[in-house]
Amino acid sequence: MILDSFKLDGRVAIVTGGHRGLGQAAALALAEAGADVAVLDFGDASETVAAVEALGRRALFAQIDLIAATPAEIDAAVADVAERLGGVDILVNNAGIIRRTPAAEHAARDWDEVIAINQTALFHLCQAAGRLMLAQGHGKIINIASMLSFQGGITVPGYAASKHAVAGITKALANEWAGRGVGVNAIAPGYMSTDNTAALRADEARNSAILDRIPAGRWGVPADLAGTFVYLASPASDYLAGAIIPVDGGWLVR
Repeated sequence: MILDSFKLDGRVAIVTGGHRGLGQAAALALAEAGADVAVLDFGDASETVAAVEALGRRALFAQIDLIAATPAEIDAAVADVAERLGGVDILVNNAGIIRRTPAAEHAARDWDEVIAINQTALFHLCQAAGRLMLAQGHGKIINIASMLSFQGGITVPGYAASKHAVAGITKALANEWAGRGVGVNAIAPGYMSTDNTAALRADEARNSAILDRIPAGRWGVPADLAGTFVYLASPASDYLAGAIIPVDGGWLVR
């Protein structure tokens, strides 16, 4: 049956930044499909862990500051999940930050921190989980790209640079790993109602301009990504490699 190819029974997933928003939606979607879930996050992920456990899945929380974490610390965090849950089959690289300042005044610290978590930590997480997946001959990596993987945005130069990099890393790893059983793809969420977009939604002019361009006529919500998370994590997507899938209410085609 086709629905069987979407099942994640017996799989172990790591979700970064899973204490709220898109990361929490990913963790719950994967758990509903059958996966056990480890949340790597700087914030308190106890709510997500409890929700995963309420679905009858194993869950754990590992606190890590991905802005400051070294590659060795990231390796250790992934290895700890593998030891405690019996492996790593799925990685969702969701953790990220955005800093809004005009380019001419964009602080060096803002640039550095955005690149550190959105790009550098993401790559090292791909490496750490990817090594385990390559050794076992299967795995799925889902990176979170953005509309700004395709566009330049306004007052977010570091974020735009990092999200273009996410698309590039996704394609580069897919080229190397698709033939070895490891699927690497990305989701590019459209304008979603999350903490990262609170300033935009509070700005009446920007909010109206954004809504006017979305054919679906609304901001997205984290649950809108659930089906895509499960698809990319499951055997149903085995022949997909290096894709950047927009889930945007039609923003890019307008």
